[in-house]
Amino acid sequence: MQLQTDLVRQAKIDLTAALRIAAHLGLHEGVCNHFSFALPNDGGADAFLINPQGVYWEDMLPSDIVTVDVDGNKLDGHRNVEPTAFFIHGCIHRAKKSARCIMHTHMPYATALTLLEDGKLEWASQNSLRYYGRVAYDNEYGGLALDPAEGDRITSKLENADVMFMANHGVVLCGETIANVFDDLYYLERACTVQVLAQSTGKSLRAIPDHIAEQTARQFEQERQQSYMHFDAMKLHLDLISPGWSELSD
Repeated sequence: MQLQTDLVRQAKIDLTAALRIAAHLGLHEGVCNHFSFALPNDGGADAFLINPQGVYWEDMLPSDIVTVDVDGNKLDGHRNVEPTAFFIHGCIHRAKKSARCIMHTHMPYATALTLLEDGKLEWASQNSLRYYGRVAYDNEYGGLALDPAEGDRITSKLENADVMFMANHGVVLCGETIANVFDDLYYLERACTVQVLAQSTGKSLRAIPDHIAEQTARQFEQERQQSYMHFDAMKLHLDLISPGWSELSD
């Protein structure tokens, strides 16, 4: 199944950019973790793009990106995909159609909060408020996601959220576009970083009242064009530090 339309080619470029930028910023972990993007259904099986197994993110090329269906069958691409990617991303894509893009990472400061008993993103920094009303917590660690039951269990926690902290594990973010989800990923780690730094002083956080947090979250939603500007700026930076990164052939 060759889905080499202009839309798919651009999606592969953008997904590659997100992976490379995440690695450049230290938001990745080895060759683990995955970013995926659902393709329009052309009458066939639901399919999504995802990064392959074993490729370092800063070396990723658009031609490395693999096309799979939600059941884990490879439809296009010359590399394999790690099984946990099917059981997390496939389950979420199948159950949550608004999750066109899914990013799962073990980025350090956000993951640090998942290691704490009752660890939560606190409404104490401006950056944290962009996630007000959007966060879920999976408080049960179920081991590696190597079967459909664990994938379904994880997915069920995302029913009313698009950001999830996974106990003892990492985070999942989802949304309509690669630019929006990448921007959310970036600022989530920034919010978690300053929270952990503030909490390390042993002093109490200065909590923001709920009515201000809700108002600010709405303001962030009205400024989503900033997400595209951020992502475009990062792609231009990639052109400077890695010329030719967007070429489709390796």
